[in-house]
Amino acid sequence: MMEWFKNIEFAYPLAFALFALIPVLIFWYIKKSDSRQAFIPVSSVYAFSFISWKNKLRHLPPVLRVLALCFVIIALARPQRRNEVQKISGNGIDIILCMDVSGSMGSKDILPSRLEAAKEVAIQFIQNRPLDRIGLVIFSGESYTQCPITTDRTALIDQIQSLETQKYLADGTVIGEGLATAVDRLKKSESPSKVIILLTDGRESAPATRIIDPLTALDIAKSQHVKVYTIGMSAAPSTIIESTDVPKKNQNPAASQLDEDLLRKIASETGGKYFRALDHEGLKNIYQQIDKMEKSKVEITISKKYSDLFPVLLLGSLIFLFLEMILRFTVFKKFP
Repeated sequence: MMEWFKNIEFAYPLAFALFALIPVLIFWYIKKSDSRQAFIPVSSVYAFSFISWKNKLRHLPPVLRVLALCFVIIALARPQRRNEVQKISGNGIDIILCMDVSGSMGSKDILPSRLEAAKEVAIQFIQNRPLDRIGLVIFSGESYTQCPITTDRTALIDQIQSLETQKYLADGTVIGEGLATAVDRLKKSESPSKVIILLTDGRESAPATRIIDPLTALDIAKSQHVKVYTIGMSAAPSTIIESTDVPKKNQNPAASQLDEDLLRKIASETGGKYFRALDHEGLKNIYQQIDKMEKSKVEITISKKYSDLFPVLLLGSLIFLFLEMILRFTVFKKFP
């Protein structure tokens, strides 16, 4: 009910000043009523102590007349119900979220786990971009298109929420094939801006079946004019990755195996940027930065429609006047 009244506006609010007449009319009625009362001096009023229902309701006609006048005043203020229609238009961006779902993404150095934190922040990112077409590619020991680029936010979010580590794909980390698959999903895109957000917590650890290495995937991305933002996700300190893809000896075994040099190279050569996520809040800030850097051209048009309510009030006023006239010339009719 309160929400209904919030959408009511008055075209002529100055008409409410007429309510100042109501106390004057009431005062005039009381004075007039007192002056018309006849009286007879008697020694006792006991015989007149009985009050009939007619006597109790003798003020009802004037009350109905005042109510009718109140409705007329409100009608003069012209109440209107406002309906707002919001239309969002503009040029969106085609974005592919390329997410690592290898076994290490289940690590809990970032609570509740690396993958769960990545899912939560990715969903928030999707909800904040109403115009973009967004898709999802996942990779582990192989890559897979979990959801093609779409404007169906509900379907995409459902796919992200269903992600689990080592549930769908072979073990390993094929960053190159994940990137290549994401680029392929954007190949037919006609959007002036094509973006990939690649998130991983590891380094290239490919099985013998690998087809595309990271540098080849990078060349493919550049040829398709795709901008890649890379995110290295781990709270543990990074090891130094040699060209042999083997961590140096005497390193902390709990250390992250991130190949930050590769992630930086992919980002810089495609016009993107590399980020390091050390915790949940840091990951959230990274997506917020990307959101600011890749703004869609959004136009919001708000149209307001008004529907007048004064006819209902005028009808109510006429009903009160009609009742007042019926009572005045029937039940409360006065004889000379």
